Amino acid sequence: QQKAEAASKLDELDETRTELGKKKKEVQAKLSEAQKLLNSLTAAQRASLEAAENRANRSNERVDLGNDLPASSLAAAALSAAKTKLGSPYVYGATGPSSFDCSGLTSWAYAQAGAGIPRTSQSQANAGTRLSMSQLMPGDLVIFYGDLHHVGLYAGNGQVLHAPRTGTVVRYESINNMPFQFGVRI
Repeated sequence: QQKAEAASKLDELDETRTELGKKKKEVQAKLSEAQKLLNSLTAAQRASLEAAENRANRSNERVDLGNDLPASSLAAAALSAAKTKLGSPYVYGATGPSSFDCSGLTSWAYAQAGAGIPRTSQSQANAGTRLSMSQLMPGDLVIFYGDLHHVGLYAGNGQVLHAPRTGTVVRYESINNMPFQFGVRI
């Protein structure tokens, strides 16, 4: 029986390894495509893009988060932990404490608050109660894009605290800058 269970686990691990390999190839292809696009930009376009990125990072110094109360003390603690990481660099696959990807930041923040949540944005999308945009409260997870590949923490007043992408840092951004799917209350 133990041998059968071990064989079953090995099969599951092989399937997971295969799936992760496929995902890695997809990510590498997207990264390669993005790099080609970036390389095709003129110097003026690059300067404009860099200026816009700098404005986005500077704007975090004066973000109005409003007066909304967090959904719970757990959500408040997670959001508070994430705020301490403002300015930390985005690194794909990073889970802190000095660099993060999107779901690395949210899972790290909730771990600091004493709650374990899944590691990936797709898994985090199913980790709690789903919410519409009007139901969001500070500390709720916010899921973006149709394939659920991005997550952040709702910070209040239409702002999300998140780790956006390579070349950026943990920062606040308008919830309307990305295609909102739903919120999740842990």
